[in-house]
Amino acid sequence: MTKETTIKMTVQIRKCLFEDLRILQDISIQTFTDTFKEQNEPENLQTYLERAFNIEQLQSELAHVASEFYFIYCDEKLAGYLKVNISDESMEIERIYIKAKFQGKGLGKYLLNHAVEIAIEQKKNNIWLGVWEKNDNAIAFYEKLGFVHTGAHSFYMGDEEQIDFIMTKTLI
Repeated sequence: MTKETTIKMTVQIRKCLFEDLRILQDISIQTFTDTFKEQNEPENLQTYLERAFNIEQLQSELAHVASEFYFIYCDEKLAGYLKVNISDESMEIERIYIKAKFQGKGLGKYLLNHAVEIAIEQKKNNIWLGVWEKNDNAIAFYEKLGFVHTGAHSFYMGDEEQIDFIMTKTLI
């Protein structure tokens, strides 16, 4: 007879503040690199990291009135983050990234549900995101949570053009 044990974890989500800028930069670089280093040329990855996650760029994004960042903590350790962009009728989930050692614990779902709550509070009709066409696990995750493929757009990793699928979930 085997004995089952339940492992409890404490999850907390909090909004990023300007004083979190360096922490946001560190986790952005770490999680993006961990997620995409195996599938991309090192030079293209480095070019993207320098452009997307330099201090000035992140400071500008944090200051933008239509953008919000949230950190997620697991047992009081920073595990990942979320970035959303709010427009008139919809909300974009621009980034959901979880550190490698925290993946598989359901934290991405926590962040996605948090984004949906924000969109509902803001009375948005739908929520959408872009996901790399080769990221089968993420596509399956979003489909399981009610997102459908509604389009595509180009995403540049350095000088390499990649395709992101646009996935949308209707809220109203």
